[in-house]
Amino acid sequence: MASNIDIMDKGMKCLLEQLGVVETEQFISSIIREKFDYTTWQRQRFDDMSLDEINEAAIDYEKDHPIDYKG
Repeated sequence: MASNIDIMDKGMKCLLEQLGVVETEQFISSIIREKFDYTTWQRQRFDDMSLDEINEAAIDYEKDHPIDYKG
C-alpha cells in the first residue's frame, strides 16, 4: 500500500503534467477554498448522465488511456 506522501507525489505529478503549473495552482486553490467534497462532486457530475452515456465515456477514456500492465 502506498503512503500518503507517495500518493500526493503521484497526484501532483499528474496534475502538473496535465494542467501545467498555473492551472495546478488554480485547481488546488479552488479545492481549499470550496471545502471540496469529492463524493458530492462526482455525484453531481454523473447525475445528469444516463448509464449508456457513462459507459460510453468510460470506454472512450480507456481507449485514450490504456493500462500498461507491464509497467
